[in-house]
Amino acid sequence: MKILIENLTFETVIGILDFERTTPQKVQIDCSIDYPYSEGNFINYADVATHIERTMQDKKFELIETALEILSDSLKTLFPLIAELSLTIRKPNILSNCTVGVQNNFIF
Repeated sequence: MKILIENLTFETVIGILDFERTTPQKVQIDCSIDYPYSEGNFINYADVATHIERTMQDKKFELIETALEILSDSLKTLFPLIAELSLTIRKPNILSNCTVGVQNNFIF
């Protein structure tokens, strides 16, 4: 089974520049989770989305690469059924002419 969470959007403090450490900015996150679904044995996508947003806001990461790594570890710990995980973190407003971000695929 695959869970898709697309365009999860919220504001958080993230970045290494001075203004990024004090002013929250918009991030967009996409998450794809493969896991062995069975009746009564499932992953609640609302819990996943809430965990991602809370982690990003609580940790106030400097690098989006670090955020990606920490999120993957914490999601796997919280939801041990995850077999494969794809995460994308985008900062849509940091550059005026494009959206930037990072993506990684994790196989557990």
